[in-house]
Amino acid sequence: MQTPADPQDRHEYPSHWEADVVLRDGGTARIRPITVDDADRLVSFYEQVSDESKYYRFFAPYPRLSAKDVHRFTHHDFVDRVGLAATIGGEFIATVRYDRIGTDGMPASAPADEAEVAFLVQDAHQGRGVASALLEHIAAVARERGIRRFAAEVLPANSKMIKVFTDAGYTQQRSFEDGVVRLEFDLEPTDRSVAVQRAREQRAEARSVRRLLAPGSVAVIGVGRAPGGVGRSVLGNLRDAGFTGRLHAVNHAFPDDLKEVDGVPAHRSVRDIEGPVDLAVVAVPAEHVPGVVTDCGEHGVQGLVVLASGYAESGQDGRARQRELVRHARTYGMRIIGPNAFGIINTADDVRLNASLAPEMPRPGRIGLFAQSGAIGIALLSRLHRRGGGVTGTTGVSTFVSSGNRADVSGNDVIQYWYDDPDTDVVLMYLESIGNPRKFTRLARRTAAAKPLVVVQGAGSAPQGHAVRATRLPHATVSALLRQAGVIRVDTITELVDAGLLLARQPLPAGPRVAIVGNSESLGLLTYDRCLAEGLRPARPLDLTTGATAADFHRALAGALADDSCDAVVVTAIPTIGEGTVGDAELAEALRSAAEEAPGKPVLVVHVELGGLAEALSAAGRTAPRASAPLERGDLQRPAERPPTGETAADRTLPTTPHPCSRLIPAYPAAERAVRALAEAVKYAQWRREAAEPGKVPEYEDIDEKGTAELIGALLERGEGLTLGVEETCALLGGYGIDVHRALPAPTPEAAAGAARDLGYPVALKATAPHLRHRADLGGVRLDLADEEQLRRAYAELTELFGPPEELRPVVQRMAPRGVDTVVRAVIDPAAGAVLSFGLAGAASQLLGDMAHRLVPVTDRDATSLVRSIRTAPLLFGWRGSTPVDTPALEELLLRVSRLVDDHPEVVAVTLEPVVVARHGLSVLGATVRLAPPPARDDLGPRTLPAY
Repeated sequence: MQTPADPQDRHEYPSHWEADVVLRDGGTARIRPITVDDADRLVSFYEQVSDESKYYRFFAPYPRLSAKDVHRFTHHDFVDRVGLAATIGGEFIATVRYDRIGTDGMPASAPADEAEVAFLVQDAHQGRGVASALLEHIAAVARERGIRRFAAEVLPANSKMIKVFTDAGYTQQRSFEDGVVRLEFDLEPTDRSVAVQRAREQRAEARSVRRLLAPGSVAVIGVGRAPGGVGRSVLGNLRDAGFTGRLHAVNHAFPDDLKEVDGVPAHRSVRDIEGPVDLAVVAVPAEHVPGVVTDCGEHGVQGLVVLASGYAESGQDGRARQRELVRHARTYGMRIIGPNAFGIINTADDVRLNASLAPEMPRPGRIGLFAQSGAIGIALLSRLHRRGGGVTGTTGVSTFVSSGNRADVSGNDVIQYWYDDPDTDVVLMYLESIGNPRKFTRLARRTAAAKPLVVVQGAGSAPQGHAVRATRLPHATVSALLRQAGVIRVDTITELVDAGLLLARQPLPAGPRVAIVGNSESLGLLTYDRCLAEGLRPARPLDLTTGATAADFHRALAGALADDSCDAVVVTAIPTIGEGTVGDAELAEALRSAAEEAPGKPVLVVHVELGGLAEALSAAGRTAPRASAPLERGDLQRPAERPPTGETAADRTLPTTPHPCSRLIPAYPAAERAVRALAEAVKYAQWRREAAEPGKVPEYEDIDEKGTAELIGALLERGEGLTLGVEETCALLGGYGIDVHRALPAPTPEAAAGAARDLGYPVALKATAPHLRHRADLGGVRLDLADEEQLRRAYAELTELFGPPEELRPVVQRMAPRGVDTVVRAVIDPAAGAVLSFGLAGAASQLLGDMAHRLVPVTDRDATSLVRSIRTAPLLFGWRGSTPVDTPALEELLLRVSRLVDDHPEVVAVTLEPVVVARHGLSVLGATVRLAPPPARDDLGPRTLPAY
């Protein structure tokens, strides 16, 4: 951190402006304020800028900076004059500054809200997106200091800088005068500027991960001279995998005359390697890592995989060591996988990278795999490689990342890479923690619209090595929000693999209608029951009997797939004994050929103690002819050879690109596993269809956004963390068209009677003490009191049962039409953002947790699905002959609450309870609102990497 020494500086050094950013080519740079200590750096930087770039900056030949220039460009008050620098290795590569000006174009102070801005980028770093990143950060600084508009004067020939401004997405005005282009633009983020920023973020972060997963050269640092050890093992794994690039072994203890280790060139230091090194795998103890990082940085290494432990997972000292590791690596523009990582894998033919502790290279395939835990990563790789637990086949891995403590590269970065990776069709993730839920949800929604994203999320506290933002949301709520973003949320790694194999091999179902065919009535009925339990719509199973031949299976499957009332087919198969029984390979080929006749519908197989069938289904997929025809028993293709003893078909090497006609059918050892995977695919397919036509956030003419903002500002002047009173709550909600039934205090029977006269009979008498509030089951509520006599009698009963009025806090409220009691809540979580929740009031939500959740802003489609997402939703729609209630009015209320918290982030919590939804209309009988300064939203600010 830099510290200004000029006593004339008006503000302390703004350390919160420091940030690490990913540049367009995937490298990183540090952005920080320029201070008086940077004079020598500024002069050195300027000397490395070409004369042409200097001319573009100053509109005249300007070979060197004068002492006055250096003083001006390094002395800032961090309010009216601000300078930022992008640095790599501690040296400047680019600068930007603004100077506040008045309407006459002269230097000014607040309240002037315009500033001139100018950039200078070293020629060697032009084209890396440095200026675009600096513009985002200087604009955020300016907004913080009350500047709302930038002006820039650019020579017409300086097309690169003009493009930086015009591509940023801000609302602009352009003029031309005296041979200079003058650009003026507002700094308020627009939809286009946010879209541009996020597109740049995706490209940059994806390229930073691509540089790690597809290096041209790799150095393993810490390779032992004797066999064994972590470094030697990784070196062997890289060599055995057939890595296509250059490979180097590094150990400072190697003798000077040692030239090779296991056929790989040996070096005492990375600095001794001739030519570039793209990736370094660091397998030395933690205390030696800093020196290795320095050597790598000085040599220009692009990324590190740090296998060493002894960092944040080991306690406070390790946490400090981890922070220093990240800072040190970012100084040189390097990104880190780890520390405490298991490694990374890329099975692409032109890469074949196994920079991990996995002794075998996974089979190439279309699944991207991410695991924070090394142990879970091993289990997932093993299951996908050997098809353990009865789920077999030939689907493999495109890329694998085990991030360990994920001090730098996280699941968010890898999702950015997989989003447009042509080699990955399905993403499987095991997440022990989510460091930035708001960003993860945004990236997941975009990725899930293109390819399935299946996630297992740890339910416990985050591992000690993970830096995780605190969240007040329950685990179930976070899971619901992930599902809203299109994430296929499963509970175990078995379900993760089951769903992944189905999604990687089969098309998405068009709906929930399922046909079941097989040679076992019992297994068919079991599958039928599981389909009902998962919310699918199965047809009655078709029993082919135990004497069914391969041709019988083919005809039954082909017929089911041809049926327009069928969206997916589950085939159940049990072994049979006797002459003429169907063979595994024969049955597999029959199913495969039938499935290819209807390529738009998914097919799954449930097999019991029939290991050969699962293997044969894979073999059938890769030995299939180009064209399929209806089969008779004598017309079957010759089955693939059975693997030798101890080897399954799944363990064989397969073509990296299967023939387009081949179709892999996933096989499961239990009906519940197959049906659960199918149910997840059905829900995901439905989400994809709905996401293709997103809803809208409606406008309501009676919303007074400006007046509500003024009221909130006036209320917050009283202090932070303010829970509003009844009148203030009613006034604030009323600004958004939400009418709350008045509840008048009744400290005495006489006060209760007076309140009832004001409101009009019939009325309700309620106890609002915390232990009785919203607990009608305890008897603290009396309804339909028609006159004063009934009211006084009820008052006496309440005080006799529960104590004096000062403890009961009774209130009188006008009776609302009878209906279904519901609850609506909204809360701003510092990690996840604003969340809207809905459920039925009482035991359903409090005891059973039957609440549904959506991220704000909520669209009309979200509101409709929110009302229908709770398990007790049938009570709103006429369950068992009851009267259906006005759900459109309920959806409108949800939309209005969503608008309120979205428009005014100072509204950090809203609770409406109960909301009685009647046949026509609804009544809000209770409301609480809490105001506070809103938590910072880094998703709306400039691009940054997580701070350490």
